[in-house]
Amino acid sequence: MPLVALHDVSFATSDGRPLLDRIDLAFGSERTGLVGRNGIGKSTLLSIIAGEVPPAAGSVDRAGRIGLLRQSVRAPIGQTVAEALGIAADLARLDRLERGEGSVEDAAEADWTLESRLGDALAAIDLEGLDPARDAASLSGGQRTRLALAALLLDEPDLLLLDEPTNNLDAEGREAVARILAGWKKGAIVVSHDRALLRDMDRIVELSTLGARIYGGNYDLYAERKAAERANAAREVELARGEAKATERRIQAAVERQQKRDGRGARSRAKGDQPKILLDAKRDRSERTSGAIGQRAERQRLAAAEALSSAAAELERIETLGISLPSTGLPAGRIVLAFEAVGFAYPGLPALIDDFSLTITGPERVALVGPNGAGKSTLLRLASGEWPPTAGEVQRPVASAMLDQGVGLLDPALSILENFRRLNPDASLNHAHAMLARFLYRNQAALKPVHALSGGEMLRAGLACVLGGTMPPGLLILDEPTNHLDLDSIAAIEAALRDFDGALLVASHDPDFLDAIGITRRIAFPLA
Repeated sequence: MPLVALHDVSFATSDGRPLLDRIDLAFGSERTGLVGRNGIGKSTLLSIIAGEVPPAAGSVDRAGRIGLLRQSVRAPIGQTVAEALGIAADLARLDRLERGEGSVEDAAEADWTLESRLGDALAAIDLEGLDPARDAASLSGGQRTRLALAALLLDEPDLLLLDEPTNNLDAEGREAVARILAGWKKGAIVVSHDRALLRDMDRIVELSTLGARIYGGNYDLYAERKAAERANAAREVELARGEAKATERRIQAAVERQQKRDGRGARSRAKGDQPKILLDAKRDRSERTSGAIGQRAERQRLAAAEALSSAAAELERIETLGISLPSTGLPAGRIVLAFEAVGFAYPGLPALIDDFSLTITGPERVALVGPNGAGKSTLLRLASGEWPPTAGEVQRPVASAMLDQGVGLLDPALSILENFRRLNPDASLNHAHAMLARFLYRNQAALKPVHALSGGEMLRAGLACVLGGTMPPGLLILDEPTNHLDLDSIAAIEAALRDFDGALLVASHDPDFLDAIGITRRIAFPLA
């Protein structure tokens, strides 16, 4: 018996936009990776499964206890770690009993295994020894996410629902989540774009505008099947296009044959060598034949157009976005960035970066790797010139552009086109539209306001604005570019960056992404 079964489930947004349409799925004691483009309804589906949101139609059967980990884990001011874990009252009860001040009710309700289980849960998320009385708000975002996961482990649900559990986590945090799921013996549904995590799944379920499709096996098998589907869909489009052209040729040939017959009839009528009644009968038959040919031709055209439209729609459903980047013309021997004995310290704190030197030459691809809080984002801000160093010197011999996680260079109140022209004032309107079209923002899509974009769309718009100008920068600086992107968007960005002929300086916790864009050098943090 499944832990959760969805029967004909549908859901629409508050403005009436259909989000989920007649979904039939069952989840048992296996680990399922839930994937799909951003905005397709993955988080909503988790909320429906958890019982937090009712479906607009259909029903959900639940046969076990469910625990949900949200994308964003917040800590109210003053909340302790114990309160965040939901065990403050239980720990207080044990404390009273240990001091000899507990009541009969305390003794009856005490969970004497709690402290041991708490230790195991904290160890599982690599937060051993964390003080239960500590202010939860003092933890980093990644630590709060791991703490919320520990709360689920303590609660021991039958089905875990994890919504992007590794977003904003460093390598240590990602490994902790992967380790927990690898040892999880009950059910789990994981919404994620983390390919390493998806490789540990037992199956993949993909949500699309056509519904839900189940792929047996882990991410690598899913990727293989998607590639095969994409190739098959491309072939079907070409076949449909060929059939549409062949249909037009057959129709034209039939029309020309009928025109020749009509011509012969007209000439015969002009000669007057046949009785009028016979000529009139031939003309009526010809007109009926011409009408039948026209009707048959229209049916054939419609069938060919429908076949082509269906094949093109299937290709669009599974095809990743394609982006064409302009050339920077960066010479191989040109120095693009140089740190000379650079130091940086926040006021009143020890140096975060001390006596650091680095030279990036030509189209090198350099990655900054290491735990959160070690100084990677700080180094990127020094490289971009956003912050000055407190010691040493940073040289920037070529133009550079930085895209942070929130793509802060874009004004959310403006459209994509307006942002492009603001950041590239020397570009003509035609050039702006042409460049945005290369990044898949064609016609009206370029007028979409930035605040309405998804994470993947925003990063693509940022790339268009910084790389689509008349003078593309020779150095592109990226801070965790794959956070909050879906798998299709990540694939599109990877393909674009592989073709980028300038230099890259990238901070990322995603090893698959770094491998895909051809990183040639890694700098480990904390810096020695």
